[in-house]
Amino acid sequence: MATIRDVAKAAGVSTATVSAVVNDSAYVSPELRARVEAAVRELNYAPSMVARNLKRGRSQLIAIVVADLANPFFSRMVCLAEAAAAAWGYSLVVFNSDEKPEAEKGILSRIRMLSCDGIVLVPVGETAPPMRDQGGKAIPTVMFGRTVDDRRSDTVTIDNVSAGRQATNYLLDLGHRRIGSITGPLQLTTGRGRHDGMMQALHARNVTPLPHHIRSGEFREGTAYSVAREILEGKDRPTALYVANGVMALGLMRALSDLGLRCPEDISIASTDTIPGIGGLRPRLTRTEHPLGDMVNEAFRLLLDRITNGMPPAPRNVVFQPTLVVGESCAPVLSHVIPGVPATS
Repeated sequence: MATIRDVAKAAGVSTATVSAVVNDSAYVSPELRARVEAAVRELNYAPSMVARNLKRGRSQLIAIVVADLANPFFSRMVCLAEAAAAAWGYSLVVFNSDEKPEAEKGILSRIRMLSCDGIVLVPVGETAPPMRDQGGKAIPTVMFGRTVDDRRSDTVTIDNVSAGRQATNYLLDLGHRRIGSITGPLQLTTGRGRHDGMMQALHARNVTPLPHHIRSGEFREGTAYSVAREILEGKDRPTALYVANGVMALGLMRALSDLGLRCPEDISIASTDTIPGIGGLRPRLTRTEHPLGDMVNEAFRLLLDRITNGMPPAPRNVVFQPTLVVGESCAPVLSHVIPGVPATS
């Protein structure tokens, strides 16, 4: 593999001249430039990106830490982030915390050792440790999807309260009053916000849900399947369920199938969040969707602004609005026939 010295020798110039041509960092006469460029082509010389980045004090690496890579939502997020990073001239390093705060701490330590220029973090704990590199300098960070007790980082989220409220209001407008929910973890802002939005909608209509109709599915398909069966096999099962994310909706739909129940004839389902392939479900799921592509692009815009221009005086918080997408998974409550159980309560 040719080195900068080989190029300099072939062109009859100094290594400093080769560097100036390759990096376009100083004036070089047209005649010398032509000789260097010819030598570069002849020797198939490729300058060391590592060396160039070290000289500039940059690694050109962005770390992205997602909460659950098995969740198709986060897989899609990573694909969009990879495209965004490449558009800005960066490479992406992907980490999965698996919803475990201790795993997140270990990941953040490894990111410091990699000297990443910035971090997009989906936090899994209630607080985030100060992100500083090995020299003590703050690492630009954007929190994505969730917020934590951190007054240093920018955040890009959706309005989770609005998401829960929109989905629940749709069910209420169809006449449902016995509405249950499979929530996310309530210690996370996503789980708590969607639950709060649902409760706000119910209380505004003077509806009080039965306590055993509100269960946590931990944002996991398997857990949602188990709690869904417990709710659905009860004698006073709800006429409708609001599910706080797409993965848990899949678990619920599987539980319905295994129990021989029909959607929406036996129970209406509304969800928040979309995942790849969910549009192929039958019936099509009524859900509130994230503008995920716009959210990822905004996160990278904020992050690259921090990397390029330094830390802003105050963190910036960008909140996107979810959109209600009406499918066929909800029906008016009067169409629900549950022997021995009144349609409303």
